Amino acid sequence: MAKSLKFYYDFLSQPSRVLWMSLKLSKTPFEACPVALRKREQLTDEYKKINRFQKVPSLVDDDFHLSESVAMVRYLAAKGQLSEQLYPKALKNRARIDEYLEWQHSNVRLPCGQYFREAWLYPANGIKGKPKPEEVDKLIKAVNVSLGSLERFWLDKEFLIGSNLTIADLFGAAEINQIKLCQYNVNEQQFPKVAKWLDRVRETSNPYFDEAHQFIYKNSQQAVKAKI
Repeated sequence: MAKSLKFYYDFLSQPSRVLWMSLKLSKTPFEACPVALRKREQLTDEYKKINRFQKVPSLVDDDFHLSESVAMVRYLAAKGQLSEQLYPKALKNRARIDEYLEWQHSNVRLPCGQYFREAWLYPANGIKGKPKPEEVDKLIKAVNVSLGSLERFWLDKEFLIGSNLTIADLFGAAEINQIKLCQYNVNEQQFPKVAKWLDRVRETSNPYFDEAHQFIYKNSQQAVKAKI
């Protein structure tokens, strides 16, 4: 029987990794449809029929097309195709997750995404040259401010929303792990809660976490070797 749910993604995309891991952890049957961003497959006329914004991830359920990762989370949860632990039905728990997802846009995703683009993505694709050291320092400072807020406001328990892994943890960890490509590693002395939390998220969501982040692990190691 053919799977009606199709998921279009690239593991270079943070939300793509999150949705893919969530589907796997929820044991939800779906057809995996990789889209190679490096080959600009998202810009083809064919893909524009899948996602009018020509971005990843995308979800297609029969003839219903959906973009935007948080919208996908809520849609899948409403259909009972997402683990209740990842996105619980309990009103206050769900509201707390939504609160984090709204907070993250400007407090984690923005600084981490900017650092990733300026220090790795643009230079790697010949769009821009490598940023000057003082520019890198400014980008790192913004990331450190972000992690400081995460440490102070969100990590008083094992996970962001309590004692269980939720979709909020996957979104947060995916953003921070992305900047390994910039040779950024979380300082365990400066941000002990964040460092332990990242390890906890990885352990709890494996083997899918490592599979989704394989490109990042591999290319961050290559970058380190290139400096030796």
